[in-house]
Amino acid sequence: MKMTKKLVLAAVVLPLTLGTASAFAFGGKHHKVGPDSECGMGFDRGIMRQLNLTDEQQAQLKEMRNENRAEMKQKFKGDFEARQAQMQAHHAKVQALVLADTFDEAAANKLAKEMVEQHTERKVQMLAKQHQMLSVLTPEQKAQFVELQNERMGECSNKMQKRMNNKNS
Repeated sequence: MKMTKKLVLAAVVLPLTLGTASAFAFGGKHHKVGPDSECGMGFDRGIMRQLNLTDEQQAQLKEMRNENRAEMKQKFKGDFEARQAQMQAHHAKVQALVLADTFDEAAANKLAKEMVEQHTERKVQMLAKQHQMLSVLTPEQKAQFVELQNERMGECSNKMQKRMNNKNS
């Protein structure tokens, strides 16, 4: 094999190999991290499946999910350029702040407050949607939902405790 072919082959194979190795090291594409992972406080559809919902309740939930999906598509479809410009402006503010010769604490506080306000707004919208979906449940199903959620939290707490013990060992 000629040297050029070897170099081209190495240039193609090496990044693929390293990329695959890092993906396996990270745990594959389904590796969840953060508050909405399997042990998070997010809305758990798995628990909803355990509640023996009536056909009417399932239809209502499906309709709500479809409405939410359509609403999100419309929201993100509408003003993509404006949102992209807004994201770029925010990124530029962050870059200017962290790359400046001196740190401007007032500007950092202002930027952090803007970020918190946006996060809070998104979180409130998410909680409103969860409330809407859980309002379909009967009082007995709500009690069972809370019980199942508490069980899940206990299991996750035990998992996290074991991980911490294994790390400290």
